[in-house]
Amino acid sequence: MKQFFKFVLATIVGIIVSTVIIVIIFVAIIGGIVASAGSDNAVNVESNSILHIDLKYAIPERTAKNPLADLGILGFGSEKSIGLKEILTNIKKAKTDDNIKGIFLDESYMAAGQATTEEIRNALLDFKKSKKFIVAYGEVFTQRFYYLASVADKVYINPKGYFEFNGFESKVTFFKGALDKLGIEAQVIKVGTYKSAVEPMILTKMSDANRLQVTSYLGSMYDHFLTSISKSRGINKDTLFNYANQMVIQQPEDALKYKLVDGLKYKDELLAELKTHLGVDQKKNINSIDLIDYGKADETAADASGNRIAVIYASGEIASGEGDDNSIGSETISKALRKVRTDSKVKAVVLRVNSPGGSSLASDVIWREVALTKKVKPIIVSMGDVAASGGYYIACAADSIIAQPNTITGSIGIFAILPNLQKLLTDKLGITFDGVKTGQFADLGDSSRPLTPAERAILQNMINHGYDDFTKAVATGRHKSQQYIDSIGQGRVWTGAQALKIGLVDRLGNINDAVKSAAKMAKLKDYKLVTYPEQKSVLSKLGESLSAEIKTRILQSELGEDYKVYEQIKNIKSKMRLPMARMEYDVVVE
Repeated sequence: MKQFFKFVLATIVGIIVSTVIIVIIFVAIIGGIVASAGSDNAVNVESNSILHIDLKYAIPERTAKNPLADLGILGFGSEKSIGLKEILTNIKKAKTDDNIKGIFLDESYMAAGQATTEEIRNALLDFKKSKKFIVAYGEVFTQRFYYLASVADKVYINPKGYFEFNGFESKVTFFKGALDKLGIEAQVIKVGTYKSAVEPMILTKMSDANRLQVTSYLGSMYDHFLTSISKSRGINKDTLFNYANQMVIQQPEDALKYKLVDGLKYKDELLAELKTHLGVDQKKNINSIDLIDYGKADETAADASGNRIAVIYASGEIASGEGDDNSIGSETISKALRKVRTDSKVKAVVLRVNSPGGSSLASDVIWREVALTKKVKPIIVSMGDVAASGGYYIACAADSIIAQPNTITGSIGIFAILPNLQKLLTDKLGITFDGVKTGQFADLGDSSRPLTPAERAILQNMINHGYDDFTKAVATGRHKSQQYIDSIGQGRVWTGAQALKIGLVDRLGNINDAVKSAAKMAKLKDYKLVTYPEQKSVLSKLGESLSAEIKTRILQSELGEDYKVYEQIKNIKSKMRLPMARMEYDVVVE
């Protein structure tokens, strides 16, 4: 009994101590939020400064309101990020800021996609029109960072650094072997020769059709990559191709020899050159400000009339219900579209799409709202890194579609994957099932057994109907025949440059071009930009962040090393849904 009371007392003390610690942490967090909120706008830019751009963080479409980002308490929200919207705004602001004399583009292991990188590169090219300088430096140049850095007036690499220039690669991970070992069969129903979303579940290598389309769009992206660098560096495109193909650039000296960089310098030598360029005494420090701290520029071109152009951000996978900064909820985006459609001050709309697709039903819900908005006021789509499958579905009803040359788009197709777990459950685990049903198809979709031919026929008919709706919507929106859309559809993926040639997009450009196009259609000269969906409040975000972090940590604590397996299984399970208008996989080009 004495031992029992000892344990009870220890438990009570533990609960009290834990509660006190939690209260202290919560107070510290709230205090940090209040303190940081009070200093949000306290950005002091010294005269004769340089803007320091270092993009070693994720680049979403716009900066999320993360109250934990600057606190780092228990590791919560310790990763900082800045949105593409804010990056472009700050570079544009620096162009006319007399205190900013130039940009220092620092080494970046960029996690951004191809089109996002293109947007930033174009903003830097526009900045150069001010006659201010851009200097790029790095110890390691990845191909993506070099693509950005190639616009600089001077490009320097550390004498002992690494320079990557060897061509693009796109790799797909296949899970069939693992599923076979687990006794799981992926039962596939799809429409589209090129709709290869299902391939990782049923094949061990790329199909001929998928290899053809990947070769095509990867080649298009690489051609644009080489063409842009050729223009910036004054080196023939075929010569650049040969440099990469033969991998002649293996050392920093090679990069200098073949004129991809302008010099080999250690950091102190670079800083000394910058000081000379700025007229700063070598014994003094350079005035600089980080891009992430540079502050918000006034986004209002003019607002005398009270007119608005609404920019609606649709980023992430598409699903029914509410979304967040990293996903597209059909209800959230629909609400935003309805709000701007009925707001008399909003004269035009830009829908910014950065999505590989997702639920075909949710995509259709959003498509309907875009079509209704188009009847009331101009709506222009601006495509980001990817606007494919469901991402293209929600875009096709707009008045006009603008994409980057290296945007991934198209993938017009529908698929579904239903798991058959019979071998796993019965053969491996010894679990069996039995039951009663009142109709032949009452248990349609039961994952404990394979589909019957009749069930497969029903599901195929549903998918065919979905594909017919998809191609009909695209045909109507693009003013093409449904037969033609089918011929360029079939799940095939295109780059923005290719999509322009076949009529899936109207022009190549960035989000600013989309805003200008919307203003022109609405006949606006003076307007203010407003963004939707509205980002959640600090306290709401705090609650969600804490909840998500705690949930993850509990799972990690309970599962240990098996947490990674849990994440993989959850990912596979999420793909086995019915029906889907999603691109085959997330394209990663290296």
